Amino acid sequence: MRAAMILAAGRGERMRPLSDATPKPLLRVGGEPLIVRQIRALARAGISTIAINVSHLADAMIDALADGREFGVSIRWSREPEPLETAGGIATAMPLLPAGPVLIVSGDIWTGYDYATLASHARRMEAHADYPRVHLVMVPNPPYHPLGDFALPAAAAGEPPLVRRSIGPADDGARMLTYGNIGLFDTALFRELPRGVKLKLLPFLVDWIDAGRVGGELYEGPWENVGTPGDLARLDAALARQPHGAHR
Repeated sequence: MRAAMILAAGRGERMRPLSDATPKPLLRVGGEPLIVRQIRALARAGISTIAINVSHLADAMIDALADGREFGVSIRWSREPEPLETAGGIATAMPLLPAGPVLIVSGDIWTGYDYATLASHARRMEAHADYPRVHLVMVPNPPYHPLGDFALPAAAAGEPPLVRRSIGPADDGARMLTYGNIGLFDTALFRELPRGVKLKLLPFLVDWIDAGRVGGELYEGPWENVGTPGDLARLDAALARQPHGAHR
């Protein structure tokens, strides 16, 4: 797992007015921009190449992060004249990413998830053609999304749990969960998609799930989707109450 992509092209409509003058991923929480925390976490996981797509206030993002040398990584920029949605942004950035599994995360989440734990899935994805081509990190449903996105039933010993669209009658103990905007994707899934075109990720995920190509895991540690000024203020206040260094 050598490379990652941070999704950072959106306008952050729900974060207005803060995002009118500052790109949402550059908003600060716990003393540093959201996206800087992501970059540092990826670097700790051994990832050296990071592609970032930008559109809204793109120059401000590029000026702030430059080539990534300050963080011990190499940042490659994918400019979008207008935001291309998730799948469109990933497909457009394909020339900047290597073949094989790539970690894709949103630039506006805050989490304690250790990205290094995905390395074992990347190795199996590379070694076995029948291993799921996508691995999603799922989280318990937040209050704003109580019904969740997908189900994650138990799997046989040694096998990755396969994500499903809903819970079946035989799935004892399974529950609906929310996709945490952290995923390992085989870039071959995006190589043939058109570049520079708006494409949502959900229709592709549904097709891949139905084909049995999406695995997943449940993460129950710190995770926040920082969507509004209120979210930002609450998280910042919570971090201020934590002992220094409690959350890297």
